[in-house]
Amino acid sequence: MNEYEQKVAQELKQWEIEMCKRPSLWNKATKSVQTKINEKIPQKVHDVITASMKQMIKATLIGSKYTTKRTIKFTADLRERDYKFQDRLAFYKKTAAVEGAGTGAGGILLGLADFPLLLGIKMKFLFEAASIYGLDVRDYRERIFILHVFRLAFSDPHKRKEAYEKVVHWKETIKEFPEHPNSIDQLNWQDLQQDYRDHIDLIKMLQMVPGLGAIVGAYANYHFLDDLGQVAKNCFRWRLLTDEKNKKIINKKHPL
Repeated sequence: MNEYEQKVAQELKQWEIEMCKRPSLWNKATKSVQTKINEKIPQKVHDVITASMKQMIKATLIGSKYTTKRTIKFTADLRERDYKFQDRLAFYKKTAAVEGAGTGAGGILLGLADFPLLLGIKMKFLFEAASIYGLDVRDYRERIFILHVFRLAFSDPHKRKEAYEKVVHWKETIKEFPEHPNSIDQLNWQDLQQDYRDHIDLIKMLQMVPGLGAIVGAYANYHFLDDLGQVAKNCFRWRLLTDEKNKKIINKKHPL
């Protein structure tokens, strides 16, 4: 392992600590409020939102325009991949900010349209990021990994450690899914959509306030892409450094 990879390995150890720490008092208070709000929403509404989000994500996971990306040549070192990743993350953050400003300026109706548009930007970014770090996104199992990265990025703080362990123990996690693309149906989609909505709901409500929508929309979307980018970078770095084919196992006793 070269000097740069050793530096990244240390960053991954710090990231592990961050992902596994206990929820803060603020997290617990926020969760309590969100739970009370969600309990007042009829189950039929939850079912509709869950089904809609499931279909949007499934369409992305199997869409040819996402799964035909080519990986960067395997001779590229980690430093080169990180550089390319940061360049693409900057592009997607700007794209998300422009989209958020446009829908935010349009009031409630366009504000509602922001949900699927932003989700599409996030998934497209994840596919490109995965390709940069050498994952073959044509393989549906890698697309399931991408979905777990998404889940970790927007997970409830109380479930973050569990979501993290699903990623770093990937060889065990993937055994839960039969070798068929439809195996993603067995995910707990309601938990996924609820965690995602809880993560973005408050600030997205502010996006619909007249006079604030464009500013809040641009800031929020930029921020969400940045959060996703930091988690994605570490997940894909981890996959690259712990890939046995490259003989770069950081620690045989523990993924990090």
